[in-house]
Amino acid sequence: QVQLGESGGGLVQAGDSLRLSCVVSGGRFSSYAMGWFRQAPGKERAFVAAISRGSGAIRYADFVEGRATISRDNAKDTVYLQMNSLKPEDTAVYYCAADRFRLIPTTSREYDYWGQGAQVTVSS
Repeated sequence: QVQLGESGGGLVQAGDSLRLSCVVSGGRFSSYAMGWFRQAPGKERAFVAAISRGSGAIRYADFVEGRATISRDNAKDTVYLQMNSLKPEDTAVYYCAADRFRLIPTTSREYDYWGQGAQVTVSS
């Protein structure tokens, strides 16, 4: 059974940085494309970033371009999302997801496995 567990969320101030981590267990992490999504209250889940199996392909949503860096460590079965210059509108639950088949999926329906989410709250 594949399980994903996010950590690193919390309450920060506008302009701060934080790094989210997601550990994958029970599967072959190195064979998965990995993605980050977020969902704010009353809004649909939105794509944030994705990274291919070998880190050769990376995609970002326009609203985090230049402020976020996705990376992965296949030896640690972990994917990271570094976010800088945080804004109050970045407040959301952040989810990591794994896809078994596609190179660099960017829509939620393409992903096979999901974590429970980590709350990120940015105060102004």
